[in-house]
Amino acid sequence: MTQAAVPAQIGEILTLIREHGPNPWNYLPERELTAHLAGIGRGRTQALVALADDEIVAVVTFEPSDAFHRYQPAGREIAWQGHVGEAVVHRGHRGHGLGSRLLAQAVERMRAMGLREIYIERHEDNEGSAGMMRKAGFEVIDVYDDPRRRVAGSGRTSVSRWLAGD
Repeated sequence: MTQAAVPAQIGEILTLIREHGPNPWNYLPERELTAHLAGIGRGRTQALVALADDEIVAVVTFEPSDAFHRYQPAGREIAWQGHVGEAVVHRGHRGHGLGSRLLAQAVERMRAMGLREIYIERHEDNEGSAGMMRKAGFEVIDVYDDPRRRVAGSGRTSVSRWLAGD
């Protein structure tokens, strides 16, 4: 079952991300992660969660952003964009398309907010995340050196965009 997250679930979401998000590819600094999730309580950040036996087994967080203006199509450089912050699936529930389905639902929610371009980032070498993003309709638009956030593998960040058709 999938539902919109509510502030009372922030602690459970944080636990899921802390326990099932860390890997050599993910950048999960505690301060930024906590602030991002606190946005659920303020209405800035939204999240979709998947439940199994009344426990959260997957989450996708998202919000309006202006951080990706350099990737915006001509004429839309100052338009708000959507940004997917976190996409984490419990290890015991991976490989069944749950992350892709949640990500696609998050895209639909952001489209309903009027956002036409939606961005997500990952470590260039994170093939699991790459597949999830492709299945949800995202296309890679940039890859750049990012030694501050990417300490393993290539050390590069891949930026993908979902773009609404006219």
